[in-house]
Amino acid sequence: MPHLDFTQPPFDVLSAAERQSIKKNTQVRYLAKDECLPADGLQYFYVVLKGQIEQLLDGDFVAAYLGSNHTEHLNSNDWFDSRRLPKLLVEVDLPESSESSNAFLSSAEPASKNPISPYQFRAIEDTLLLQVNGATIDKISAQNHLVRQLLSEDLPERLKALQQRRSSQSLITANYHGYNEQQEVQQIMMQPVIDVRLLPVHIIDATSSLYDAAHIMTKEGLKHVLVRPLNQLSQSKTQAHKHTLDNDLDSDLNSNLDSDNGRLQAPKVYSGRTLGILTDTDICRAVSDQQNPATTPCQRYASFNLRTIDAHDEIGDALLTMTRYRIHRLPVIDSNGEVAGVLGQSDMLAHIGHHSQLISIQIEKAKDLPSLDTAVELIGRYIRAQHQNGVKIGNVSRMVQTLNAQVFTKLWQLIVPDEVMKNTCVIVMGSEGRGEQIMRTDQDNALIIRDGYTHPDLAQLAETFNNHLAALGYPLCDGNIMMTNPVWRQPLKQFEAQIGLWFRNTDPIHSIYLSAILDGEYVCGDESLLTHVREHLKIAHRQSDLMFVRQFARAALQFGDVGQWWQKFVPLLSGKPSSYDIDLKKAGIFPLVHGIRTLALENDIFDAPSSKGRLKALVQARALTQQRADTLLEALEFFMAQRLSVALLTDDKYARHVDPTTLSALERDLLKECLAVVKSFKGQLSRHYQLEFG
Repeated sequence: MPHLDFTQPPFDVLSAAERQSIKKNTQVRYLAKDECLPADGLQYFYVVLKGQIEQLLDGDFVAAYLGSNHTEHLNSNDWFDSRRLPKLLVEVDLPESSESSNAFLSSAEPASKNPISPYQFRAIEDTLLLQVNGATIDKISAQNHLVRQLLSEDLPERLKALQQRRSSQSLITANYHGYNEQQEVQQIMMQPVIDVRLLPVHIIDATSSLYDAAHIMTKEGLKHVLVRPLNQLSQSKTQAHKHTLDNDLDSDLNSNLDSDNGRLQAPKVYSGRTLGILTDTDICRAVSDQQNPATTPCQRYASFNLRTIDAHDEIGDALLTMTRYRIHRLPVIDSNGEVAGVLGQSDMLAHIGHHSQLISIQIEKAKDLPSLDTAVELIGRYIRAQHQNGVKIGNVSRMVQTLNAQVFTKLWQLIVPDEVMKNTCVIVMGSEGRGEQIMRTDQDNALIIRDGYTHPDLAQLAETFNNHLAALGYPLCDGNIMMTNPVWRQPLKQFEAQIGLWFRNTDPIHSIYLSAILDGEYVCGDESLLTHVREHLKIAHRQSDLMFVRQFARAALQFGDVGQWWQKFVPLLSGKPSSYDIDLKKAGIFPLVHGIRTLALENDIFDAPSSKGRLKALVQARALTQQRADTLLEALEFFMAQRLSVALLTDDKYARHVDPTTLSALERDLLKECLAVVKSFKGQLSRHYQLEFG
């Protein structure tokens, strides 16, 4: 008798007792070709051992479940819960008093009071099923939250379970191959503390008031100041050599470094460890003691005998010192004996835990294209590590957006003179602008120029920028949406006039251009220029034809639905007649992104170019429910994660196509669910904008 494969989800998270319970309540069921599960069979959980099961709703195809014999590429057997009822998503009009009278919402309530018809399950070839008692599954789910997540009817919950599984698997894989996250952290711990972002140095006299110290902290955005003690004040006048560390306070500190103990020592005429520190906690303590901050000197509440560290000491040494002495800040002493900065514990831990800080430092220190290329390569490693560690794809993509923006900024700084930087604004668009780009795919950028400013070499500088980005691995845009194209390199007023033309929709390319600029995000230069463009977008939209948004929405429906992908006539195949591949961008990402973009345009949302930001604003505008917005975002991020997985496993730089037969049963099930979300969303867009009427 066939048995369950306890190495596959959802059974791989069961305890020994739960496995035994499953075994006692499982039997084999046979369905002949075209035979359907009877009504009394719709109370079980099924695993398809061999054959194929087709899921129908009122005669219409919904999904299919395959046994391992269907294709040699299939990773595991599909499973389904026959008790699950359909979720009906219906359009609901808001009350007339709502901010948006024609906004559409999703609801779990059926459109009528008629009972919900159950799914039908039919064998499309002779099929063997393992039939598991539904009550047994429910009992296990109640006590095992992992099983409950895997079998949840809530898509975000199931996607969360997939993410957790990836994270756990990555740890096993890393340990197996002998190089893991711990070793990478160890390498970072050996770097010099000067590589960590240091807090600036501000020194105040011990006789200064707590009010003066608080004023400096507030002004500089710090939680501490260094304090010069009274004995140093009296003796510093006799020193010939002075080091100015704080221009605002014009403070002098004479010091050198004791190499034996790593502590800041005053010159020989002084006693050692002269500097002190005053924190915001100390000021709070003084207030709680009912001291007057205006008259109480810093000397009374400051801590002296500070521990310090050499700039070239290792990060691991700094962490050890902080841990051993339970301190949160370490003055860092350079080779000249001067205080180079203050190492904060939170900055150091961020550097260790999130390797993005290391990349930022590498970008900032880059002096030429080769050194910048090294930083870009680090971004690629960062992406791989974060994905393998199960970090949520949205968090990874937004961090990558930040790092890429730093690369673009540094490159522009290396190329153009300061006056060009001050009089222009570099923006990125498309998925890079939305913060949803992970792989280095085609560039989408533009240059907004201040009205009246000219530079004879601006066209050449733009070309150099785009070509250097290409050399760094960011390919040139096939559609030429780059600042080398005069359309995307114009003064502000001409940009605004151009946007007005795009809203007239006289050419199909105009909708593409408009989509790009709607996703525009600031990189460097004068950000106010982009602010003006966004304000003009609002004006141009309000002045456009009332039917414009309706036509704009059509693009979200331009690609067909993915249905029976295991049959070989799917409209979204990669072009090979025998291929099972699904185009993740056409089938999933683009319809969601453009549909969300269209709703944002309709609701005058221009300040949030990311899909996540737009969904949040749409919920606030009551154009979507929170549940619907969460589901759309989770589906979008699932497609993004699958695309990244393809990119990391293959040489496909575009990483659009995925073969469902290579996925696990859990991933295939979630892929079907997410494709169903896309189909539902496209249906809502079609009804909302009445696109079915032409």
